[in-house]
Amino acid sequence: MAESADKPGTGRHAKRITSILVTQPKPTNDVSPYFAIAEKYGIQVDFREFIDVQPVSYKDFRREKINIPDYTAVIFTSRNAVDHFFRICQEAKLEMPAEMKYFCISEQTANYLQKYIVLRKRKLFVGQRTAADLFEVIKKHKGENFLYPCSDIRKDDLPVFMRANNLKFSEAVIYRTVASDLSDLSDVKYDCIAFFSPSGISSLFINFPDFVQDGTRIAAFGPTTAKAVIDAGLILDIEAPHPNAPSMTGAIEAYIRRHSQPEVGKTSSKNANPKV
Repeated sequence: MAESADKPGTGRHAKRITSILVTQPKPTNDVSPYFAIAEKYGIQVDFREFIDVQPVSYKDFRREKINIPDYTAVIFTSRNAVDHFFRICQEAKLEMPAEMKYFCISEQTANYLQKYIVLRKRKLFVGQRTAADLFEVIKKHKGENFLYPCSDIRKDDLPVFMRANNLKFSEAVIYRTVASDLSDLSDVKYDCIAFFSPSGISSLFINFPDFVQDGTRIAAFGPTTAKAVIDAGLILDIEAPHPNAPSMTGAIEAYIRRHSQPEVGKTSSKNANPKV
């Protein structure tokens, strides 16, 4: 379990975090909790995508012999899936029928879907946050013929659930996930690196095969990412989500506060509040 090896402020946790590498794109605006952490604790926060999403061409998609109008419902588990699904539809000169139902893993994904279509509430079904939440919603619509647009690298939980419940569905690989070329980075010497998928861990070792963790704290979002960290022989220091920190930034800040960072912005340590 993350953070269990040492007491707060001792051992590998004793060194203050002064730099964080977030393995995702830099936010497009200044309103980000990462920037708030940087300002509050005087920490350098850098962003760098560790994985690259490459589209599957419409020609290759056609080889899958999937006719989108044959389906009555589409399951979206990410923004990438939304983008590439509608890219395929555009290249196929296909307009989605008004009767199509959409099942989204979260409110964020559902809101993003409205970038492409105007939704009627009765056609949109949303899980709370996880795939397991969405399963409960899908169970109520067993008569649908589901299409699951996804990457060539995806979790098994949704297909396993669909088969176990004898639901009619097909997978459509519409984009591929590959390791980014990080040759422009001289090294990855950060006090903390935040990962969001097992592919990010793979990319780390593809680009830096001699990477040694030493005192670098590793943060992971989601159970599959956490497992990938451990399977790679790394120490998992920060794990999200958890009840007190549903986001990665919340988990990182909780760790920073728990391990008594001596400085908060430019204030003295006397004024810092080390309690979580």
